[in-house]
Amino acid sequence: MDHLIIDALRDVLTGQCTPAIVRAIENEVAAHNGCAPETDLTKISATAATLWQQIEDTGFADLLLPEDEGGAGLALRDAFAVWDLLGQHAMPLPLAETMLARGWLVAAGVAVPQGAIALAPHLLVEGGGVGTSGVRGARVAQWVLGQHGGELVLLPVAGAQASPSIFVLDADLRWKAETLVSATRVPAPASLLVAQAGLVSALLAGSLLTTFESTLNFANERQQFGRPIGKFQAIQHELAVMAEHVSAARMAAQIACEAGGVLADPLKVAVGKARTGEAAVEVASLAHSVHGAIGFTTEFDLQLFTRRLHLWRQTAGSESYWQLQAGQALVAAGGMSLDVIRQITDSTAAA
Repeated sequence: MDHLIIDALRDVLTGQCTPAIVRAIENEVAAHNGCAPETDLTKISATAATLWQQIEDTGFADLLLPEDEGGAGLALRDAFAVWDLLGQHAMPLPLAETMLARGWLVAAGVAVPQGAIALAPHLLVEGGGVGTSGVRGARVAQWVLGQHGGELVLLPVAGAQASPSIFVLDADLRWKAETLVSATRVPAPASLLVAQAGLVSALLAGSLLTTFESTLNFANERQQFGRPIGKFQAIQHELAVMAEHVSAARMAAQIACEAGGVLADPLKVAVGKARTGEAAVEVASLAHSVHGAIGFTTEFDLQLFTRRLHLWRQTAGSESYWQLQAGQALVAAGGMSLDVIRQITDSTAAA
């Protein structure tokens, strides 16, 4: 991975994707939820539009495109560092999803549209149209790349009937038959669910790291009985458990993204998504335990990251789903389980 790209992205995110900006985008979208029922929920917030334009101008959304298409020609193994950094900054826009979608669309010979692209791995036919629930980042995206059977379908968010979902930036979307007929369609090169699970593993790795580091800093600064709470053995034990989960999850997420092109390995993704999902539950719980009640407050940055840990853990299948996929692959492989494990972990990520 080119360190110049990562350093440049870190500079952009440090300056433009601060906790204050993340809160502003979430608050603007949440305020829109309280408008009249006929209000168009697909209108993007002003702060989100500004942040997206800054990102678009830098070209980071095109990193997975070939160099002759204006990109950097990165593979998924290179994209891990980018997506990890987005997770460290609680990125409120579907930038990682847009990178992947643009890579797939260009590989299929389709011109990429302007604006952010959310992913919907399971489009369902409804009365001639299609719909799906809980599209991550749909409230701050202009497009949705969905999968229906063996096809990818590129649909405009503005052409959908939207309703709020559980997370403020997500939405349930429904498109009429006429919108579906005019949509761009291409054969799906692989499972969009697997691809989304792989990139979410990297986002989780980044958010896990920030959650741990902020908790460690808090434990070293917060004083009780005349000394930092991090000096108490019980707190040290919780920090040690967090560190173990974060380290293991980051290695698993690297394995999930270990691919030379833009198509992920399903078994490696299963391992990565299952392990990062497990860590998300444990690390979020321990972080709030160390912080006490203050970590849940809206004024405290911790909640920005632990809410995303729980959200991304459930995106593209929870850890129980992917544990089942990994288990079935082990049984189907036959022979020694150790050989399959070597096959999964024999990568540059694990070296």
